[in-house]
Amino acid sequence: MPLNPHLAELESQHRALEDQISEALAHPSTDDSKIVELKRRKLQVKDEIVRLQHDTSVSVSIH
Repeated sequence: MPLNPHLAELESQHRALEDQISEALAHPSTDDSKIVELKRRKLQVKDEIVRLQHDTSVSVSIH
């Protein structure tokens, strides 16, 4: 488990979005715009995860 609770929450959100995308793709009737929105949100969460991991590694190496 990550030391940063916010990071853990973001990772949980990322997994949930991944599940939602898989579910939406399994149903051909799902609107493409919904899938695009889910993927966009997943990418935003991933970008935030990477930023936090980078910030954490930089602050650890400074100390």
